[in-house]
This record gives sequence, structure tokens and C-alpha cells, in this order.
Amino acid sequence: MIRRLVALVLVLAVAAALFVALWPQQLDLQRTWPLAQLVSFRGAAAAVAVVLAVVLFVVGLVARPVRSLAASLGVLLLVFGAVSAGVAAARGVGRDDFVEALPTDVTVVVWNTQGGAPGVDAIADLAVDEGAEVVSLPETSAEVATAVAEAMAAAGLTMTVKTVDYPEVAGAEPTSLLISAALGEYAVAVADDGSAVETTPSMPSVVATPVSGEGPTIVAAHPVSPSAGTMGDWEAGLTFLAGACPDGDVIMAGDFNATLDHMAGLGSSGGALGQCRDAGVTTANAGLGTWPTDLPPLLGTPIDHVLATRSWMPTGYKVVTDRDESGSDHRPVVAQLTLTGA
Repeated sequence: MIRRLVALVLVLAVAAALFVALWPQQLDLQRTWPLAQLVSFRGAAAAVAVVLAVVLFVVGLVARPVRSLAASLGVLLLVFGAVSAGVAAARGVGRDDFVEALPTDVTVVVWNTQGGAPGVDAIADLAVDEGAEVVSLPETSAEVATAVAEAMAAAGLTMTVKTVDYPEVAGAEPTSLLISAALGEYAVAVADDGSAVETTPSMPSVVATPVSGEGPTIVAAHPVSPSAGTMGDWEAGLTFLAGACPDGDVIMAGDFNATLDHMAGLGSSGGALGQCRDAGVTTANAGLGTWPTDLPPLLGTPIDHVLATRSWMPTGYKVVTDRDESGSDHRPVVAQLTLTGA
């Protein structure tokens, strides 16, 4: 009797733990450690759960005293795996068809280059091949970004470069943003001493606004990654980015170090962050992992995004998978946005 009671308590405890790991936003725990990390890899979690379930079923077959317990836990893991995989599938696991571009469309390329690891030529080649008007380059120095812009100019695409760096913050990497000259002149707010106004803490993001007042505000986003010691700055960074996307004309792209699960509760009016909607969701690609490149896209975590307000409709989106050996641990993301005038 006692053994059955212990088994029941164990099954209930495992069921509760799996539920919280599956949907932490139900308890507003999606941005707490370590649940934020656990919910990041839905595809990998589903695969691990299925493997563990098979192991438990085998154990139950050969060990009669624990057969009932092993079977119960195995079923729980199978359900967890199925629902995890279902959530990822519902968000989209690959659709890279693009509508024919209009003259007013904006193509956005995002690539966390891990310090420019792929090299200037590889970064520029991707941007030129895609005909990018906006290139968001987290973890990319001004020197590398300027060289990329020069290479793009040689191919007929004139870009301006904006970089924000936190040299006084240990471990911080610069974020660079390239904007097509065809979109007009852009400025980044600066403090009285000439330094860029801090945006996301610990890691910089670039907020560029059109000097003329006409055109989208463009944000190259890179909040710090969530770890046991940076959870506060990570959440503050996501909150800042949500506030940077009110109703209006905003394009936001970068390495958010966050999935849609982490963004839960930070959106409004249908947006994922503020009123910015995720282009991956709209185009059925939001379940594809962009990090790390040593895991297949279905097992990785989708933390690199392109978002925009209702002024823009995503008419094409893809996670680039043919540059996994380029040196960066992130996959590039490309989105085509069509102006709606909303």
C-alpha cells in the first residue's frame, strides 16, 4: 500500500513538473531560471522525452515490480513529447516561399556573426544575394560592419552603418546595423558626452530613427542571454524592446535570446513584443531553430527574429541553413516586409 502511494505521489510530481516545463507562462514563470532555459528547446525536449519513454517501457517489461510506475511515467513523457512537438509544428517548421517583391518592400537580414567569425565577404555576400535594405548584425564591430557596407557598395547597394558598443561593460559585444541609403538618413540617439544612449542592459541594441521623421524606426536587437546571473538584465532588455515597439512604424530584428514562449506577456494588440508581430509566426517558420548551428533546425531554439508593426506585412521569410559551417553559432534569418500603410 505504501509503495503504491509513493508511486502515485511520484507520478503526480512528475506530471506537475512536465506541465510547468511545457507551458511555464501559465504560471508566469517563462522568464525565470531554469524554466526559461528548459522551454527554449521544444524540439529537442520532445526527442529526449520520447527516448526516455522508450527506456521506461523497456524497463517495465523486464522489471515487473516497477512495471506500472514505469508505464505511467512513460506515458507522461510521450504526452509531453507529443505536445512539445505539436507546439513547434503549429508555429511552423519551414516555409521559405517569397511573394514577388514590390519596389517599396524592405528585405531584412539578421546574423549574429559571433564577432565577425564568418568574415566580411561571407556576410556581405549574403546581404547582397538577398538584396537587403536592413542588415542587423549582433556581436559585430563597427570595423567589420563598415567593411561589409563597403563590399555591398561595390555591388551597388549603398548602406549607412550604425554601431552601439558598451566598452565599459565586461563581456559586452557591439551591435551593428546597416541601413540602405534609399531609406533615407537615420540617427541614433546620443548622450551629452557623445556616447550612444544605453538601450538593452549588458548587451547593446541599436535604435535608429529617420531624421526626416518619415519611415520606420529600425531596431537591431540584442538583449543579453539568460543565465543564472543575468536573468534580471535579460528580462529588462526584453521589456525595453517591447516598449520600443508601440503602435506606429517599427522594424525590429536581431538576436533576442528569447523564443515566443519567453515573450509571452510582453506583447499587446496581437504583437509578440509590444505591438511588433513576429514574421516567423506569420509565415509558418517560428518553430525552426536558429541557434546553435551544431543542432538541426528542428532541434535548435528559435531566438533570432524579425518583428514589425502592422505597417508591414511579412511576405517572405527563411532561416538560412547553408551557412552552418561559416564560423558563427547562429543561423542567419531573412525576411521580406511589404508596406501596408496600416
